[in-house]
Amino acid sequence: MEKKMGEAVARVARKVNETVENKADSLDLADCKLMNFPIALYKVLRHVTEGIHLITLANNELKSVTSRFISTFSQLRELNLEGNYIHRLPEEIQTLLHLRVINLSRNKFRHFPEQLTSLQALETINLEENEIVDVPVEKLALMESLQSVNLMSNPLNEEVRVIARPLIKFNLLMSPAIPQV
Repeated sequence: MEKKMGEAVARVARKVNETVENKADSLDLADCKLMNFPIALYKVLRHVTEGIHLITLANNELKSVTSRFISTFSQLRELNLEGNYIHRLPEEIQTLLHLRVINLSRNKFRHFPEQLTSLQALETINLEENEIVDVPVEKLALMESLQSVNLMSNPLNEEVRVIARPLIKFNLLMSPAIPQV
């Protein structure tokens, strides 16, 4: 167990160093067993945060994203949080004015994160394999840049299925309805 934790810490350090040294526009901390975004990284990355446009924190053990994380990485264009335990987003997510893609698949969302509907640059929302029943279809329909919303493998209510099709102009992916017996 300690050896695996040591390997995860070393992987995080290596990936962060690559980002800082190369002034890279991405930070990939997928599969690092992170339970939260390490506070020490804010200081280490402080000189390059404005240039980071893509962050991948997929397949970790995150339960939340903090407002500090959002405000620190304010220039994000793509955020991949797939495969965690996140069930809500902070209100500050609305400040990510350049965010085009967000992947929240395989998390614990029971409610569609409505803060996303205020992000005018957002093109792709992936919420596959969550526990979402209701979706703010009317608000999504007003998002001019939106091209795709993936809601596959969510227990969507019938109302969403009925009203979504005529209202939306983007690609909406839903699992087939399960017939009532």
